[in-house]
Amino acid sequence: MKETEDSTAEVVVRADDVTFAVDGRELVSGISFSLRAGEVVALVGPNGAGKSTMLSLLAGDVAPTQGTVEISGSDVRSWKSGPLARKRSVMLQHNSSNFSFSVKEAVHMGRLPWDVDTVRDEELVAEAIEDSDLSGFEARDITTLSGGEAARVSYARTTVQTTPIIFLDEPTAALDLKHQESLLRSVRVLRDQGAAIVVVLHDLNLALRYADRVLVFGDGRLVADGTPHEALSEELVEEVYGQRVRRLQVEGVDTPILIPV
Repeated sequence: MKETEDSTAEVVVRADDVTFAVDGRELVSGISFSLRAGEVVALVGPNGAGKSTMLSLLAGDVAPTQGTVEISGSDVRSWKSGPLARKRSVMLQHNSSNFSFSVKEAVHMGRLPWDVDTVRDEELVAEAIEDSDLSGFEARDITTLSGGEAARVSYARTTVQTTPIIFLDEPTAALDLKHQESLLRSVRVLRDQGAAIVVVLHDLNLALRYADRVLVFGDGRLVADGTPHEALSEELVEEVYGQRVRRLQVEGVDTPILIPV
């Protein structure tokens, strides 16, 4: 299945024949694709399929065993930490902390890669806190937060970094329905502002609704790359997940939904 891209948009991330192995076992194998400015790409697949590993490789947190990852045309391994932190931001899957920072302090950490601009920094932090529905939480100790509240703090810290490339690893996993929808609507706003976003999702219906492209992983390999409607067909989902599904169109809803059968 061919990837679908706006050929006029700039390629900001490129993976070329990327393989990553640990103790002789390949966690991802021969992955190639590109990410363009102004698109949301969802990585989906069963547990252990290689999604989070691929995100770490794209972000430059780990180096491929084989192949290359480029950010803005340069090998990610050649980037120094400061410029890289101003180019891409990363929301990790696990958001707990053992340090008693306030919510506002934790969000403000996203501004560390940039030169201090007190007025602008305060404005951006306030916007990120409001966007993540954390107003009134500013003074809360982050060690006292629920998993979903901690995830919203992590998302706010990621977005306040104001990078053109954003990597999100299962950002909705701990969130309730309202905040799942709110976070992914925020992602679409960032996309409309020109950001390139890669998001790991387990909920295929969220991928159908909010992604521009879906990359389906299975056993460490890229099984499909296309629009949500192409990549998440009933046949492919059953093949990759080992679970039969039906794709239904619900009256009054623009995108179809997948239900197990």
